[in-house]
Amino acid sequence: MIYPRKIQPKLEEFIDSPEAIVLTGMRRVGKTTLYRSIFDKIQSKNKIFLDMENPVTQKIFEEDNYDNVVSNFKEHGISLAEKAYIFLDEIQVMPEISKIVKYLYDHYQFKFFLTGSSSYYLKNLFPESLSGRKFVFELYPLDFEEFLAFNGQGKEFKSAFAQKNGEKNRLRYELLKGLYNEYLAFGGFPQVVLEADPVKKKMRIEDIFKSYFEKDVQGLAKFREINLFRDLLLLLMARTGSKLDISRVAAELGTSRETVSSYVAFLEGTYFIFRMDPFTNIDKTISKAKKIYFCDTGILNVFARIDEGAIFENAVFNNLRQKGKVCYYQRRSGREIDFVLSGETGLEVKLSGSDKDLKNLRELSGEIKLNEAYVITKDFIDKPGFIPAVDI
Repeated sequence: MIYPRKIQPKLEEFIDSPEAIVLTGMRRVGKTTLYRSIFDKIQSKNKIFLDMENPVTQKIFEEDNYDNVVSNFKEHGISLAEKAYIFLDEIQVMPEISKIVKYLYDHYQFKFFLTGSSSYYLKNLFPESLSGRKFVFELYPLDFEEFLAFNGQGKEFKSAFAQKNGEKNRLRYELLKGLYNEYLAFGGFPQVVLEADPVKKKMRIEDIFKSYFEKDVQGLAKFREINLFRDLLLLLMARTGSKLDISRVAAELGTSRETVSSYVAFLEGTYFIFRMDPFTNIDKTISKAKKIYFCDTGILNVFARIDEGAIFENAVFNNLRQKGKVCYYQRRSGREIDFVLSGETGLEVKLSGSDKDLKNLRELSGEIKLNEAYVITKDFIDKPGFIPAVDI
């Protein structure tokens, strides 16, 4: 069974446009499955789906004369008499393919659908000459709305926080609480979500991490100090939700600031971590350091000992970042707002919030002229201003 992803309708809007569609995201988030679904929906038979990690497939593109690639396509059933749909999966394993895609785009009726697991490489993979010839989309592990759909639990999520605040329901919360705890524990990788056995869920998470390490870290980056990279990753996990001081981390690991910066950039470029900017306005007292979050709470739970509050905050972040730009705000005095969404809404994250939490949040949100302020809680609090995370 193919489960729908929220991004799919957006991608389908561009099926008939000439531009190449590039879908990026971490390994195992469902890019191939999503493209297979779109591939099956295209009515034309003049289409092909190629896995670029297959050495046999790579031979199709190993031509000095790019027109010979077209001849190779013909051998796979592609006709030049009509528009052809070419799906290329995991293109980062063959960087030179960018020049071929550009040439074929410019000279033939080819509609390209491309996937890659690393924006770190894809940003440099396509030269500026491909500008105007592509649309780029990003796919992440399941948010809680998609998680519910994968579990056969349809639920209408309100987009406006005022609606979430006004229409929260204790009965609905109680029905979804167990599933949310599962979401926190095992995260949102589709293969993990669809696995029923908790032991096998953990094994799948371990396999995802192993695949990332072998194919992206060792295969793409080819870092010489692989043990240092591993130690950095574990150290960062322990700092989930905290401000990242590159110099301090470098000192702890006994390496240079430049090395840590390059490793962190790679982790971010391969969607393993996300760094959240501080909210900027005219206030000069704002902190300038970035906070760090991880792609998936399941990975954090399996490979690090993180307290429940940090896991919960990371899960909320992962759901919010798909709704707009997420920042944090902190004064030198230490007072802070966990998340500022799209420069308009202040959000504090608490396992179980209090009236004092809401009062402090509203005061600080008012100081920086935010339009709304809510406390997001794991528990259900039947008071205005508190929104349960199951509704986010």
